[in-house]
Amino acid sequence: QVQLVESGGGLVQPGGSLRLSCAASGSISSISTMGWSRQAPGKQRELVAGISSGGRTNYADSVKGRFTISRDTAKNTVYLQMNSLKPEDTAVYYCKVLLRSSPYGPYWGQGTQVTVSS
Repeated sequence: QVQLVESGGGLVQPGGSLRLSCAASGSISSISTMGWSRQAPGKQRELVAGISSGGRTNYADSVKGRFTISRDTAKNTVYLQMNSLKPEDTAVYYCKVLLRSSPYGPYWGQGTQVTVSS
């Protein structure tokens, strides 16, 4: 079983920054891909950013140039640095992890609320 603990959400003004963290623990042999998705009220969950075990990253077009995903492999932790936040970034952000071996997942965190408002 894999546990994911997220932190770093909160209320921020437009143009501000937040940093999300997600630490994985439990029955982890090795982690493959880590990432973040988000879900705004009344909308479907969407991928925000992902990072492979080799460090390759991918981003949703809506966050390119503003968000940066990184990971600390030794700590099984993934981060999402969010800059120049906009009201449309308001959502619950979920951490997602895939393992290299069965059961592969995906495994999801409990979610952390990010609210961008003046």
